Amino acid sequence: MNATAVRLPLAPEGNLSRYLQDIRRFPMLAPEEEYMLSKSYRETGDQEAAHRLITSHLRLVAKIAMGYRGYGLPLGELIAEGNLGMMQAVKRFDPEKGFRLSTYAMWWVRAAIQEFILHSWSLVKMGTTAAQKKLFFNLRRMKSRMQALEEGDLHPDQVKIIAHKLAVTEDEVVQMNRRLAGPDHSLNAPMRTEGEGEWMEFLEDDTTNQEEALAENQVSQQRRQLLGGAMTGLGERERIIFAERRLKDEPATLEELSQRFAISRERVRQIEMRAFEKVQKSVLRAEATA
Repeated sequence: MNATAVRLPLAPEGNLSRYLQDIRRFPMLAPEEEYMLSKSYRETGDQEAAHRLITSHLRLVAKIAMGYRGYGLPLGELIAEGNLGMMQAVKRFDPEKGFRLSTYAMWWVRAAIQEFILHSWSLVKMGTTAAQKKLFFNLRRMKSRMQALEEGDLHPDQVKIIAHKLAVTEDEVVQMNRRLAGPDHSLNAPMRTEGEGEWMEFLEDDTTNQEEALAENQVSQQRRQLLGGAMTGLGERERIIFAERRLKDEPATLEELSQRFAISRERVRQIEMRAFEKVQKSVLRAEATA
């Protein structure tokens, strides 16, 4: 699938307010209509069906992209990357699984936007370890929970809590907070200089209902099954190190694992990366044949 084939307005092209107005003209789909269009595209490659599926979710993509507007990147570019993720979601979506496309697509849209952000920030700015990436995308959420919404440095106690929960050093928390500091834009801000209309008016309500909660749980179960299958291809030491470093909320440190297996920290890192590559390839193969 490509943008030309489905005539998708991939990016705001410099006029974000006009873009957000334009995507409102694409109607939302009823569950039955979404199912038939998804089935048609999956079975026959119907490009018109794909076009309708994607455009009916452009407002969802815009709303998700809004959640990443604090990383110093143009919102239009975030939306464009999210739209590419939406295209991938439509391409891989199986309507027979029983859940809505919007629930499935959120994973792909967020992944596409996050990948774009990671590539856009230099390695010097954000670091390369899994823990640093976790800090990068979770710091704002944790500050919000702690009601640390003001600009400037965090209180030492807040720094200590965040560092412990995300398995990074206190200095990394302080530095990341400073790098991500910047003015957020309110969703209630006027879109035009005349003050008519607010950003929020152009975004759909994406509140999770019971159906979507069930569907999201089904997607999570499917991903856990894929991951579990992929991990059977790992050796015992690879499997333990991968789980300890990649699957826990508070990952084990390289030092802890090096002592556990009596190997160097660099050797632990190498095993972790090798295991990750194996799992990633296995999951991608499984998704491609699903």
